[in-house]
Amino acid sequence: MRTLITGASAGIGAALARELARRGHDLALLARRSDLLEDLATELRAQGRNVATAVCDVIDADAVRHAVRQVEKQLGGPCHLAIANAGVSIPVTAHAFEIRDAEQMLRVNVLGLMYLFDAVIPSMIERGNGRFVGIASIAGLRGLPAAAPYSASKAAVQAFLEAVRIELRPLGVAVTTVNPGFVDTPMTKKNRFRMPFLMTAEKAAGVIADGIDDGKRLIEFPWPTSLMMRAMRLVPDALYERMMTPYARRAMDASKVKR
Repeated sequence: MRTLITGASAGIGAALARELARRGHDLALLARRSDLLEDLATELRAQGRNVATAVCDVIDADAVRHAVRQVEKQLGGPCHLAIANAGVSIPVTAHAFEIRDAEQMLRVNVLGLMYLFDAVIPSMIERGNGRFVGIASIAGLRGLPAAAPYSASKAAVQAFLEAVRIELRPLGVAVTTVNPGFVDTPMTKKNRFRMPFLMTAEKAAGVIADGIDDGKRLIEFPWPTSLMMRAMRLVPDALYERMMTPYARRAMDASKVKR
């Protein structure tokens, strides 16, 4: 199977590339950091996998289209599976709001996913098969204090994927939403609070790959965090606000923010 992954140079993206390579996938890897991307590609090629790479920033729609054409040409055909993994989380609070940081999260997390969707879906529809996977987050299930733009971006991703899943199913194209909890990646290194049920990127990649193999519409983990957030959706707004107020001042180290 030919599989395309954005944000493949680190974190969940790199772990997914390794896991899917182990399962026999040929890979098209897109990322901004060429050195990390090529190191990963070299590692996977040494294991006998066919790997194509393209340096690309997902906030540039034309660059995404060009990169998709480039890697598919290298692999010898269109990708059957496309994983929109690229994402960014930047500490933004309401009392010290930075619109540029909020815009960056929306561009990468929402538009970046839609740009990949735009680049790969027409071919999948034409062939009558394929799967599009979007990495959202459990954080999108309710508005989280000290993470308002991030929660909003992931909620938008969830709504978008849910809607297009319904539209594309009759055309033979499947859509999967992935809602991870806390995963130990460069993106979470900034967090100075205790992250419950923190999972390694390698374990997360295994869960995601298993869900894709099983054809799941929704892959959400770890289950205790999923259960807690699903329950919180049922809590009345007034009570939720009182419960979450202590977390509104969570300390974060902005110097460690990475994308």
